[in-house]
Amino acid sequence: MNFTRYIALGDSMTEGMTDEVVNGHYRGWADRIADVMAQQNPDFTYMNLAVRGKLIQQVIDDQLPQIQKYVTGRETLVSFHAGANDVIRPNYNPAITLPLYIDAAKKVAATGCTLMLFTVMEKPSSDGKTGQIWEARFHEFNKIVRHTAEITGAILIDWNVAPFLSDLRFLATDRLHLNSEGHYRVAQGVLEKLELPFDSKWKVALPPPVAIPRVKKFASDLHWIATFVIPWIWRRVRGKSSGDGRKSKHSYPVQWGQH
Repeated sequence: MNFTRYIALGDSMTEGMTDEVVNGHYRGWADRIADVMAQQNPDFTYMNLAVRGKLIQQVIDDQLPQIQKYVTGRETLVSFHAGANDVIRPNYNPAITLPLYIDAAKKVAATGCTLMLFTVMEKPSSDGKTGQIWEARFHEFNKIVRHTAEITGAILIDWNVAPFLSDLRFLATDRLHLNSEGHYRVAQGVLEKLELPFDSKWKVALPPPVAIPRVKKFASDLHWIATFVIPWIWRRVRGKSSGDGRKSKHSYPVQWGQH
């Protein structure tokens, strides 16, 4: 379909952390597919309402009400990628999060748009207890995403068919968000699903990694804990979020071909 507008909803994944910075904002996979859509249609417009750190209820409250007047029909693509921040919280309650996800997706679909949903990579990049919890939680979450896509008629982007994307080398130094290569690969996968021009090399796995000396890995782990893990825990203790006070990149339709 020749989309005339793309509206992106969600959290840090859709905001674009931690891709290259363009005009003061992270670029991200959503901007990258908007670039291609704009090439197909000179009147194409783009909104990105995603803000890092947002839980699913916040996405529902802050972002969903903004899209109704901007959806013009099936030619408007709306991506909804939320819930992962809830799932990784220690106090995660699937009885709350999963029904919220289904209801939110139904509300977006009811606008008459073309809805696009995403699973989350289930296989963690590391083993251990934390990895087991991650895999179990996202396995159940993804079942709901797939079910929701089926009942709403949404386009489903299922990253678990491309397990090579769990390679840590597609992640930034925080080991959570995608780096520029990761965002590029994700964008190409989405473009292929949308039957738009894409780079078929996105499916090519990286070469085997070079072994890292134990001492260097230990130092890297300590830096990661001090720089990312402890601040994350400290924000949770204080009830704060990395997205507090932040505004979305594009809160109204931007003539993207002229951005």
